[in-house]
Amino acid sequence: MNLQDLTPTQIAIIVAVAVLLIGVIIAFAQRRRTEKLRSRFGPEYERSLAESGDRRRAEAQLEKRAERVQKYHLRSLAAEDRSRFTEQWDRVQAHFVDAPAGAVAEADQLLGDIMATCGYPMGDFEQRAADISVDHPVVVQNYRSAHEIALRQAKGQSTTEDLRRAMIHYRTLFEDLVHDRKDTVDRRPATVEGRELEREEIHRRAS
Repeated sequence: MNLQDLTPTQIAIIVAVAVLLIGVIIAFAQRRRTEKLRSRFGPEYERSLAESGDRRRAEAQLEKRAERVQKYHLRSLAAEDRSRFTEQWDRVQAHFVDAPAGAVAEADQLLGDIMATCGYPMGDFEQRAADISVDHPVVVQNYRSAHEIALRQAKGQSTTEDLRRAMIHYRTLFEDLVHDRKDTVDRRPATVEGRELEREEIHRRAS
């Protein structure tokens, strides 16, 4: 049977079925794309979606972010760098006892130094956070929270407890970068239990 033998009704049915199949294929591809990005970015996916208000726009931004970071020449820290940064972190934590605000500022600077050594370009904070979120989508939330506290501190709006939380947040990203850990959606660093353990460690070092 050739096209000329088909009735208008048959042609309309064939076209409708073809359109339906194309729609199904597109919907399936979109769902796979969404699942892949949600699996990779976890809470960062939901954050981007809430900010953009549009799923396609949010997913396009996340894909662009991942493509950008893929072009960076990222590298794991050498053993001597890990040792050096660990010693610096210990000094920063010890400094928290006498100068909490200064220690938070030092922690922020130290994280920047570590990122630069790993190969991340040092743009503004939002750019750094976006870059870090590709491989560390869970702990980047801690980084943002710590930075917000540091900004409030600059305006005299942070308490000592706020600064202590900032140190805990900075430490979470510090551990991931120094030990070259990658986040997964199943990881739960922000659980109450995890926060309490980190809080106890900061208290111990500050005592």
